[in-house]
Amino acid sequence: MSNFKFIETKIKDLYIIEPKVFGDNRGYFMETYSKKAFNEAGLTMEFVQDNESRSKKGVLRGLHFQTKHTQGKLVRVTDGAVYDVAVDLRKGSPTYGQWEGILLTAENKKQFYVPEGFAHGFLVVSDYATFNYKCTDFYAPEYDGGVLWNDPDIGVEWPLEGIEEILLSEKDKNQKRLKDVNIPFEYNGGK
Repeated sequence: MSNFKFIETKIKDLYIIEPKVFGDNRGYFMETYSKKAFNEAGLTMEFVQDNESRSKKGVLRGLHFQTKHTQGKLVRVTDGAVYDVAVDLRKGSPTYGQWEGILLTAENKKQFYVPEGFAHGFLVVSDYATFNYKCTDFYAPEYDGGVLWNDPDIGVEWPLEGIEEILLSEKDKNQKRLKDVNIPFEYNGGK
């Protein structure tokens, strides 16, 4: 029996993953990744890089992708809370331009698998958050791409209540709308 629950979203290939948590009065233990369990669920990606960021409330990172050396990401929060978003950018996909969002917290321990061909971003909704992600390819800054976080054609419903100011990098302030971005991804029918 797997120590993970793999939950398909409305967008093919995008998964919410709930690890089984074993806890008692001493604390808890959980697996955060198992190649065997993921393979059995049909998720056969190979991870090559782990990253971590720490951000304060109101920081919004995204919506990012790489045009080459595309990255699938398995993301989770180890301290605090973020609202995590993935946008389907695969041309020909029946859900092209649609988004899915999930609250990831240190308490709920949920994970989100965002495959290649998606833009990804998150908003910190706690005072601070530590965000961890495993990537299927190495970061290649020369192939950075992105879409405007508040593109009205995508319509992400960011949970802005209690957020006094959205804090963006200069890069994210200057992203283009999806309709103005050359998207290199093609839909292959899913896994």
